[in-house]
Amino acid sequence: MTAERHHQHRDVTGGWLRPAVFGAMDGLVSNFALIAGVSGGQPGQRVVLLAGLAGLAAGAFSMAAGEYISVASQSELAEAEIEVERLELARHPRAEQQELAEVFVGRGVDPELAAEVARQLSRDPDEALETHAREELGVAPGELPSPVLAAGASFLSFAAGAVLPVLPYLFGSGSLWPAAVIAALGLFLAGALVSKVTTRPWWFGGLRQLAFGAAAAAITYGVGSLIGSSGV
Repeated sequence: MTAERHHQHRDVTGGWLRPAVFGAMDGLVSNFALIAGVSGGQPGQRVVLLAGLAGLAAGAFSMAAGEYISVASQSELAEAEIEVERLELARHPRAEQQELAEVFVGRGVDPELAAEVARQLSRDPDEALETHAREELGVAPGELPSPVLAAGASFLSFAAGAVLPVLPYLFGSGSLWPAAVIAALGLFLAGALVSKVTTRPWWFGGLRQLAFGAAAAAITYGVGSLIGSSGV
């Protein structure tokens, strides 16, 4: 008899959501703040456009490179620890089986049952390795996050966010206001969309992201205005 499943869980361990969300938010906030800061110095439309495009390219490549190195380093560390566990299973199988039984006992399983479950799981070396890796390291040997996927998600999401405040300047606008309106809409929409995979109301997520983005842009605009007026 197969047990019925009355609910399904969302994937909370995938490697795409965090870099994608962080990249889009960072791209939109940082590039609009950059454009606002440069615009505050009154340099002209071409300079603002150049700054926006440079910020997009530099930020996207920086995000992708940083995410790749971060995830690759994390995966390499996990792989090294998994290899240690593999060697221990080969050298000391009985000790590792007892260790696994103790893990189950610590979770409330009766000692006799825990010992039997550990014995049966230890019969297959691959199953034993996966079980030990999950229980002791919190990872599975074949399910480590992909550095390429994380880097690609970061690059594309940052670029998608960063291009929004640049669009009005690409079409000839010389004012910051069109970029500010587009950025504000993008910030609110991004925050609202993120709330779809969390428990927060959509309006809370949107307003929170809008508030942080507006604060960053206002500060950098003020700094740009001060520098521009001082003639530095």
